Amino acid sequence: MRFGDIPLDAAQGAILAHSVALPDGRLRKGRPLDADDIDRLRAAGHDSVTAAVLEAGDVAEDDAAARLARALVPDPDAAGLALGRAATGRVNLHATGAGVVEVDAATIAAVNAVDPMITVATVQPHARMAARGMVATVKIISYAVPGAALQAACAAVPAAGAVRVRAPVLRRAALIQTAVDGTETGEKGDRVTRERLDRLGVALDRPCVVPHETAPLAQALTDSDADLLLILTGSATSDARDTAPEAVRQAGGTVAHFGMPVDPGNLLFFGAMADGRPVIGLPGCARSPALNGADWVIERLICGIPVTPADIAAMGVGGLLKEIPQRGRLREA
Repeated sequence: MRFGDIPLDAAQGAILAHSVALPDGRLRKGRPLDADDIDRLRAAGHDSVTAAVLEAGDVAEDDAAARLARALVPDPDAAGLALGRAATGRVNLHATGAGVVEVDAATIAAVNAVDPMITVATVQPHARMAARGMVATVKIISYAVPGAALQAACAAVPAAGAVRVRAPVLRRAALIQTAVDGTETGEKGDRVTRERLDRLGVALDRPCVVPHETAPLAQALTDSDADLLLILTGSATSDARDTAPEAVRQAGGTVAHFGMPVDPGNLLFFGAMADGRPVIGLPGCARSPALNGADWVIERLICGIPVTPADIAAMGVGGLLKEIPQRGRLREA
């Protein structure tokens, strides 16, 4: 692509780089100049324009953006994405339903390294999306790119694509809360948890509050047939052998990990019942609607994305979240 000051005699078919005001109107940038445009420019006293001229092998911005978007998402229905119409070198990718975004970060980096004029921007990996939320945007910065560069960018994407939205696979959850002195109603925890689950279309069973003791908590876990089991204790879990983790084991389940490098959210634990249903011990900050580490674990598990201790360890980068003023012990008290 050639870019610069183009004499009007050679400008037909060139792409206008900057809008030009004329006595009878305005020629807007990005417009391919036709013979009538040239006559109007000449009549207004112009003898040249700043424009881009495509050369052999170049691919115009809209075509390039559309081709790259299709490479990134070869099967939009399966990926839970809708590809927008290409305009001004841009194609936006929107979620067709609620879910959690999976991004092949290495592939996106490889695509963006091919040519500075070829760009892809996505939301953070594992971001929760609502229906119609924008997941990514493909933008061709220049008016055209070399076909070889576009081909290399598309070839950097595996056949399965690089972006998708994982839809919820769990549909029903139970929140079991414990009361230390018998006065807790669990109303706040139930309300806030219900709001969290609603975002992904997960129903919450009726409230359940049991004494803060291993046996009744284990029995409540055993009695529930919900897809996802959540525990919110009246007294914070402070060790992997504390009341709530022990109740999971007594109910026949396993505890895979206790603690996480996300603040608020340090005191989370997770595991599974004997039949594989996930169990999450929520930190006390989960009584607040503010973002905390539990959100990241809940959302992934609801959408069928496995969570391992290694995944938890990796959450420390970016894991310093906004403080929740209502917490009993602040970072800087």
